[in-house]
Amino acid sequence: MKKILRKIIEIDEDLCNGCGNCVTGCAEGALQIIDGKAKVISETFCDGLGACIGECPTGALRIVEREAPSFDEEAVKKHLTKKEAESLPCGCPSAHIQIFDKPTACEAANKPKHLDSVQEESALTHWPIQIKLIPASAPFLKGADLLVLADCTAVAFPTLHRDLMKGKVVMMGCPKFDDVHEYVEKFDDIFKTAGIKSVTTVVMEVPCCSGMPVIVKKGMEAANKNIPLKEIVLSLRGKIIKQS
Repeated sequence: MKKILRKIIEIDEDLCNGCGNCVTGCAEGALQIIDGKAKVISETFCDGLGACIGECPTGALRIVEREAPSFDEEAVKKHLTKKEAESLPCGCPSAHIQIFDKPTACEAANKPKHLDSVQEESALTHWPIQIKLIPASAPFLKGADLLVLADCTAVAFPTLHRDLMKGKVVMMGCPKFDDVHEYVEKFDDIFKTAGIKSVTTVVMEVPCCSGMPVIVKKGMEAANKNIPLKEIVLSLRGKIIKQS
């Protein structure tokens, strides 16, 4: 491919902390977090205008002028179309990514008192929550502490939101009935690109649930990552009977 002298983004990996702000700030989808660092995945996707620079908290991005392939607008359109299709499996409305805002101090102060005794606030911060519907590029995964639930645990554990979900990104699935190989690949992609800080798995005491921590560990091995992992096992009556 012929190269021309033009402006393009350059990334200082020593300064990059893998926060992912630049990824969401790049309208062309030229950037991706790979092995905990921002990378230009294709020089033809980068227009060199530097809209991503202002999103970087560490100053790791800058514009340089050097020889590079020409910016390809058509290639960008195809790339974004493919990216959107991957983030919305089968066009399912349940896969539309949403991040829920926390209530402001004013909103919290003005909540009717009677609600405190009737219904606690949900600790859920995002959508979707099903493992198979969450793309590895989901912005809420960046630098997250993951809570990976075998789906029966959400029914069994009565104080899930209060005791386990706060401050964590939830991923839920069934290690018995869902596609284990697909899950391992999904966690592999997430661990390679999202800069995950920690993982907590929660399963029931029944044997079919024990596969979830194994899936997560295999995903880490495939991604060549050593991420802190905590395992919680619940009894059928929703009591924590083991933590490791």
